[in-house]
Amino acid sequence: MREADACRAPGEVGALLRREALYSSHLVAWRRQLREHGVRGLARRKRGPATEAKPSARELQLEREKKKLEKKLAKAELIIEFQKKVHALLGIPLKSHELDEDDS
Repeated sequence: MREADACRAPGEVGALLRREALYSSHLVAWRRQLREHGVRGLARRKRGPATEAKPSARELQLEREKKKLEKKLAKAELIIEFQKKVHALLGIPLKSHELDEDDS
């Protein structure tokens, strides 16, 4: 871009663009990026989709604890279902103060 800005004679910019195999739209885009973002706007950028942020150590720990608690809850639910079936088979009435499945 500096070379293009240094061109003064007619046709010099065209010759420069042909020599470097560039289009005039490249110069326009680079100048716009320089004007809007400064030198940082001309920096090379990684192509493709943005990478996902890696989870922090705290997030990983919470995820492990969540899985552990989900397993524990599933076991407790199985035990409760088994106890209900045993009560029904033996004809033992359940106490009315126990929580129903709908209650949380």
